[in-house]
Amino acid sequence: MVTKGQAVDACPFFQKKGLCQMEKAIKRYWPVFILPTLIAFAIGFVWPFIWGIYLSFCKFSTVSKVEFVGFSNYTKIFIDDSFSHAFWFTALFTVVSTLTINILAFLVALLLTRGIKGTNIFRTVFFMPNLIGGIVLGYIWQILLDGLLSNWGKPLLALDARAGFFGLLILMSWQQIGYMMIIYIAGLQNVSPDLIEAAEIDGATPWQVLRKVKIPMVMPSITICTFLTLTNSFKLFDQNLSLTGGDPAKQSQMLALNIYDTFYGRSGAQWKGIGQAKAVVFFILVVVIALIQLRATKSKEVQA
Repeated sequence: MVTKGQAVDACPFFQKKGLCQMEKAIKRYWPVFILPTLIAFAIGFVWPFIWGIYLSFCKFSTVSKVEFVGFSNYTKIFIDDSFSHAFWFTALFTVVSTLTINILAFLVALLLTRGIKGTNIFRTVFFMPNLIGGIVLGYIWQILLDGLLSNWGKPLLALDARAGFFGLLILMSWQQIGYMMIIYIAGLQNVSPDLIEAAEIDGATPWQVLRKVKIPMVMPSITICTFLTLTNSFKLFDQNLSLTGGDPAKQSQMLALNIYDTFYGRSGAQWKGIGQAKAVVFFILVVVIALIQLRATKSKEVQA
């Protein structure tokens, strides 16, 4: 007969035994859980990606009518003025929006970690724009900006590309600042109060505490936020399509919209192959830029 004390002592044994049996079952039946996901991933992503790379070397109207043309599509990219303009427009927008979003998000996070009353309400309000879809945001801001610019008798699309640039910057900042703010708040809250107190005892000013203590300690958050804003800005499509559509005369067209316009907006089998080649180049650019950024910010984390 097992006494109450013996039953209590025996519980860990039976729990451990159950965990062992579970681990054995997982080791035995892991393909049952992993294979469906791997198959879905291969069908939905890997195979279309490989097929898309092959199509970038072809001229086609449908995927069943494919003619291999080698590097012809890629050579045509670099003599396409619209693609080069879209690249430099996208690059400039990415740099400006990444700096703007991260600086403003960090400043807002600093304010909301000072114990201000109603902090949770402010966090919710700032985060809400991120929940709205890009297409909807584009049309909303087009109405708002056109209403503002109507005071001067010129709608947004009647101006030059600079108006579209700043319109996209305002839209992107309004949407992304709240999301990045949440990440920065989490990073700032993990900064040890002892470090801040020690710096203040040593006579550090608030600016020195920020520069020498807080910023180095939140470098992981800076890495994440910089990566997200950099890639999101470079891949921007929905907002560009709905806010400006690339107008006037495709001067505010970013890379993703330029690829879409090449593939679907131009008639002829050769343009689909060129659009596919642009998509491959676009993918390589995003990967290279993201890896460079991650390497740069990760090195700062090690130094911190």
